[in-house]
Amino acid sequence: MLLPTWAQQEFIKGKLLDAQTGEPVVFATIRIKGKAVGVISNQDGGFRIPKKFQELGHELIISSMGYQKKEIPIKELSRMDINIVQLAPGILTLTEAVVTARKKRRLSARKIVKNAIEAIPLNYPQNTFSTIGYYRDYQLSETNNYVNLNEAIIEVVDPGFDEIDYQSSKAQIYDHKRNTDFKRNQFAEQRYNYQTQQKVINNAFMPGYGGNEFVILRIHDAIRNHKINSFDFINVLEKGLLRNHHFFKKEETYLDNDVLYTIGIGKTLPGYRIYGTLYISKHNFAIHGMEYAIYDRTKYSYTKRKNKHKTNKQLIFEVKTEYKPTKGIMFLNYISFHNTFQLWDAPTFNVRDITVNLNKNCFLVTFSNLPRIKSAKNIKNYKFIFRGRKIDFVRADLRKNKVELYPDLEETELTQMFQDLEKEGKQGQLKNGILEIKISNIKDLEGNILNKWTSREYQQFREYFVQQVKLNPAQVPDSLLMDKNRPIFKDQPIAKPLNFGEYWMNTPLK
Repeated sequence: MLLPTWAQQEFIKGKLLDAQTGEPVVFATIRIKGKAVGVISNQDGGFRIPKKFQELGHELIISSMGYQKKEIPIKELSRMDINIVQLAPGILTLTEAVVTARKKRRLSARKIVKNAIEAIPLNYPQNTFSTIGYYRDYQLSETNNYVNLNEAIIEVVDPGFDEIDYQSSKAQIYDHKRNTDFKRNQFAEQRYNYQTQQKVINNAFMPGYGGNEFVILRIHDAIRNHKINSFDFINVLEKGLLRNHHFFKKEETYLDNDVLYTIGIGKTLPGYRIYGTLYISKHNFAIHGMEYAIYDRTKYSYTKRKNKHKTNKQLIFEVKTEYKPTKGIMFLNYISFHNTFQLWDAPTFNVRDITVNLNKNCFLVTFSNLPRIKSAKNIKNYKFIFRGRKIDFVRADLRKNKVELYPDLEETELTQMFQDLEKEGKQGQLKNGILEIKISNIKDLEGNILNKWTSREYQQFREYFVQQVKLNPAQVPDSLLMDKNRPIFKDQPIAKPLNFGEYWMNTPLK
């Protein structure tokens, strides 16, 4: 039987915008009415829905934290253009505000958070379930373009929140794709390397987990992993959240007609600043959403512009998680783990060779590129020490990418030095310190500084958007399980179910 593939599907494209500000509505839930499947809007508010749902006459149900729920007949959407859908901010009615205030008016922000943590065993699944969703990891360059986009459809079979996720949950990859429609950069997609320092996260260390980015994402779900260490400062959520932070009430918000406490999280530490928000049900203290970001107070972001947290400091990492109820139990809706990293590039301008010219009694320095005349001929930029004695120079002559350096020595001293250098060089003893050289403050014609490493800042994202929750999942054979200690896109078993066509990837709009 020929199974459907992503390439064969055609999509209706849309973008969600805030009706008041015109800003994208990020991570909104877009469901097919009457179906158990849907998608989450992207960073630009974009989303894609298979055209087949339009042909079947279905409707979209769109909901997002703080906005009024919206229903749209898919038949009204254009098949050719990007459909702009505006969401209106939710408005808390006076009746709801008065009733909820009477019930909970004495609760402090800290007490609300404490109640929510204690209620986790009641509000989240304790029995086996599975989520099937669209996974992706990618990077955003300094110009905000997608780089190294990888996509997959993955089912996760979870034995319940009483069990440790990493040890007990199992994942099956339905299909995956390395998207070549967007730019790829082999250096940016390599693993973090704290030995060479070529790719690092400043002021943070991230275990590699064999290069499996999906495992790294799951570990950063502090709600699912509330009994074990998840990430810095949250640590073990049951203990660390209350101990390590202060809390404050913000304006209450809506989600699918449920009124939620909105609790701000904050903490200032030497070198760090923490911002976060918890969205907690006023009905049963279920945590619907958690946002948590850590910034480096000692460094500015590359744009130096203030963000939503009113800071222009460099982000270290940010985690956003949302849970939604199914039959009274909270299940993951999406999780996004975002961090910055620095990619260091080797110098593009360097010294290729340093030799001696016995006929002219001079040193010959060969550069990789054409140097700027003024800096290349400045003898102060060359520091040579022979047998512990500093060598001064009379002049520096530039010939294309080669500089001839003439030492300021008497003729007999000059001849003896070069003879010694030639002899020592043949015997391979120069490396023992007979001649020390330092060349600095020289630029090439493009403005590159000699021997200077340069860095670029990238934003790394790992995201999993649930399209369906199964309360009674089928058992997955061990031969089809994902190896958690190997990258998703390297020698992993792939198995498409017969209903694979019900799921689709929500590739970002170009």
